[in-house]
Order: sequence, then structure tokens, then C-alpha cells
Amino acid sequence: MRPSYGLQGRAAVVTGATRGIGHAVARELAAAGARVCVTARDADEVRRTAAELGGVGAAGSVADPDHLRAVVDLALREFGRIDVIVNNAATNLPYGPLMDVDPLAWREAFTVNVEAPLQLVQCAWQAWMREHGGAVINICTEGAGHVGPHIGAYGTSKAALLHLTQQLAGELAPKVRVNSVSPGLVRTEMARFVWEPGEEEVAAGLPLRRIGEPQDVARAVVWLASDEAEWVTGADLLVDGGTRVRAAHTATAYAIHERLRTPGTRST
Repeated sequence: MRPSYGLQGRAAVVTGATRGIGHAVARELAAAGARVCVTARDADEVRRTAAELGGVGAAGSVADPDHLRAVVDLALREFGRIDVIVNNAATNLPYGPLMDVDPLAWREAFTVNVEAPLQLVQCAWQAWMREHGGAVINICTEGAGHVGPHIGAYGTSKAALLHLTQQLAGELAPKVRVNSVSPGLVRTEMARFVWEPGEEEVAAGLPLRRIGEPQDVARAVVWLASDEAEWVTGADLLVDGGTRVRAAHTATAYAIHERLRTPGTRST
């Protein structure tokens, strides 16, 4: 029997919720009893996901502040409350050496990966959470703690999101708990170019011998959103299959970095 984690009757907003980690998070929150408002860019996928979960949805870009306000307004109108915010939507572009990065592409990465999470939390705080409390979970990345080839913009923006998580945790306490989850390599479309060419090799270099599934991350998010984590704020929960401790497990090269050095198609 699935634990409720105290989410019965609560309301959650999940960005980037129609695929990958965001979709898994929205499903797990709904299964734990929460009513879910989903958002992503594709209107058809938003409608499908909202119907699947018995929730509501709004299509648009998190880079648009008006869209974020509309999402909060929709959740309040339909549910009468907002208890959980999950900032999952992200871009992994621009890809390549930082010396080649276009300034506009760099700015877009920070708009989507850092500014949008802040703006959504601001909207939810002003509309509901300041008086009633809640929980915010930001999806960061294990890579925010170290450097890697060709992912400088993504890693730097996610490191900023990690710091933002801790800053907000201090500022919004005790009403609102703010935490992050940092996945390692997870089987998503966004990361397909990394894991698909040699999944067995990548998995063999991890202590837990497999790459992650979106549900691995989703379960961590639901726990942080729940009353079971009521004394946890400002924390970053690694869900990485042991990536950070792999050096003690194997002396082989880091296969993920080898994949990142290989030219291929990148996606947001």
C-alpha cells in the first residue's frame, strides 16, 4: 500500500510536468493524494497529463512571468490552495565550451533554470504560502557540485539554483520549507544523448549498477513535500546511484564525461 505522506487534499504545481522527471513527480504526487496543476510548453501534452492525473494544467513557457502568474491563479481557482511547488522545467542549452557560448543563449539558460523558479515561488508566496505555508522542491543536478565538459552553462545555472534553494529556505522559514533534489544520470529524453549510446558501460561505473529512472527522483520529491520531512529545509537530496562516491568503487574513467565529449544531438 502506497503511503500517503500527508498529502491528501493538498495542492501542488509541477513545471515541466508532461515528460521525464516532471511527469513522474506529478504522478507520484497525485498517487499520494495531492491535487496537481501541471504546466509545460505543449498544450496537447498538458491537457493529456492533466486528464491522466485528474488535475488541471496550463500550457506556456516558464520563461514568461505572465504564464507563471496564470499557473498560480489557476491552481488557486481550481483547488483553493497551493501547498507544494516543484520547479522541474529546465534547459540544458547552450551546450559547448563557455568561450563559445552566445550571451543570449546563456541568459536564456538562467532565465529558465534560475529566474523562473524564483518567480514562481514569489507568485505562490504572495498568493498563498506567506499566510498558509507550504513546501518548495527545486530539481537541481548532481553535476552542480563539479565541472564537466560542454555543460558549463547548465551546471553553472543549476549551481545558482542550488544556492537559491538555500537562500529561500532561510528567508521563507518557518512558513515554507525549501529543498532541492539533485539527480544523477536519469533515463529521460533530455539526457538520452548521454545514456543511450552506452548505457551498460555507464551503469557499470556506478556503485548501484544502473542509471536512474524518473520514479527514483519522484519518490524523493514526494517525501520532501510531505510531513515526513517537516524538519528538513535548505537541504539538497542526492539521488544519483552513487555517482559522487564512484571513485571509491572503480578506477575506470567517468563514462558520462566521455559521452559528453562525443558530438551528438542535444535537447531541452
